[in-house]
Amino acid sequence: MTGTTVSDDLEVIRNRTFDEIAVGDNASIERTLTTADIQLFATMSGDVNPQHIDTQFAESTRFHGVIAHGMWGAALISAVLGTRLPGPGTVYLAQTLQFHAPVRVGDTLTITVTVTARDPENHRVTLDCRCVNHERHTVITGEATVLAPTERIERARSTLPQLRIALEHGDHLVRLLQYVKPLGRIRIAVAHPCDAVSLSAALDARAAGLIEPVLIAPRARLESVAKEAGLSIEGVTVIDAPHSVAAAKRAVELAVNGEVEALMKGSLHTDELMSAVVASPLRTSRRMSHCFLMQSPAYPRPFIITDAAINIAPTLPEKADIIRNAIDLAHAFGVLRPRVAILAAVETVNPHMPATLDAAALCKMADRRQIDGAILDGPLAFDNAVSAAAARTKGIVSDVAGAADILVVPDLESGNMLAKQLEYLGGAASAGIVVGARVPIVLTSRADSRESRIASCAIALVAAREKSGRLPPDVGASIVPALPRVAPAPAPAVELQP
Repeated sequence: MTGTTVSDDLEVIRNRTFDEIAVGDNASIERTLTTADIQLFATMSGDVNPQHIDTQFAESTRFHGVIAHGMWGAALISAVLGTRLPGPGTVYLAQTLQFHAPVRVGDTLTITVTVTARDPENHRVTLDCRCVNHERHTVITGEATVLAPTERIERARSTLPQLRIALEHGDHLVRLLQYVKPLGRIRIAVAHPCDAVSLSAALDARAAGLIEPVLIAPRARLESVAKEAGLSIEGVTVIDAPHSVAAAKRAVELAVNGEVEALMKGSLHTDELMSAVVASPLRTSRRMSHCFLMQSPAYPRPFIITDAAINIAPTLPEKADIIRNAIDLAHAFGVLRPRVAILAAVETVNPHMPATLDAAALCKMADRRQIDGAILDGPLAFDNAVSAAAARTKGIVSDVAGAADILVVPDLESGNMLAKQLEYLGGAASAGIVVGARVPIVLTSRADSRESRIASCAIALVAAREKSGRLPPDVGASIVPALPRVAPAPAPAVELQP
């Protein structure tokens, strides 16, 4: 008998009664696995097996990466039975399953159930169950026995509440601090911390065991700020400087003389500090740039966005340095061969779009070893850089697409908007530093959270130790899962929104 495929109606959910079901009838749904699917399933089931949610551990297994829980696919079979064939009113009686291949983030599964037998006396239906991925490989097979409904059910589809996975910033910060603690403190010059936010950031990082701050500012003003904010600067080195420009200059002098290992921006303007750095021996032949180290609940690994704070409209040579800086930072965090996606609005080279021409040239530079230590690809649109499914839909074959560790933006405006959209709308955690100088520079914003400021100091600590050659080879690799949210426990928080 020729099977009947059950059609999909976006507005109405209806069943097939036992009398309407024939051997050979089938129904299917299609679903692309996302990181959020894995996290939600772990939260719901309590299955926090590190194979599914710990990127570093998963890379060391036979599967060489994070894979979905096997029962996630089984749940999709249940979804077909309960919503398509037989549909509402179905009672599950039995299910067998065989798992043939892993399912990875970005894989698109087609889940099909096909009627193989009917039992008129008991209204039971037996169905073959099969999950096939986008490469036509069968990943799950099985057989289900259900009690089919005998009455017709047709109802308007229900609207499900939106689910949002919330980053537990405090938990991730605790894990990050645990990983960097063995590195010890670095001495850092804090230029003009003359407001409660910047002063408390330095003192919080000190209390966390990351830095030994040297506060450079007008002493009387600094003491007044501390008193008003209820902060204690007792035991902290303070160097009196008459104003912000003098504070920036003195901070840079300390770094040039080797008296501090990093710089940190206080309440002065970014240009004041960076101008002092540029005019000093801290400047190297390489262009300085900013790196945001971010983690989004929708992406399986920490990643770097560069440059979103320093270089307004970088030229091709400047973009090459921006990439080299990001690669060095990734290496310090144990990513030995980071995947670099050079972003543009499209994934094809267009002579009318300079960003695509730069991307193509940078990839050729990498081919010629002018940029080394990473895998580069571009131009890539943002969706192709972070989504294997999007890249596959557009026929992009790339080692970087869908798995980028570094996102290189065309200019500061696009990078700044991307980073802030991810943080404020996407729930991403972020921290950042300036690299490319002889010392790392913590360049925080007044809007940054306390956790972000402390995490930025932790990143500076790692970068400083790497520059000095005092970074243990196994520490960088251990930090990656702590940087913001790939540790196996606790499970991510889930917010239910109407």
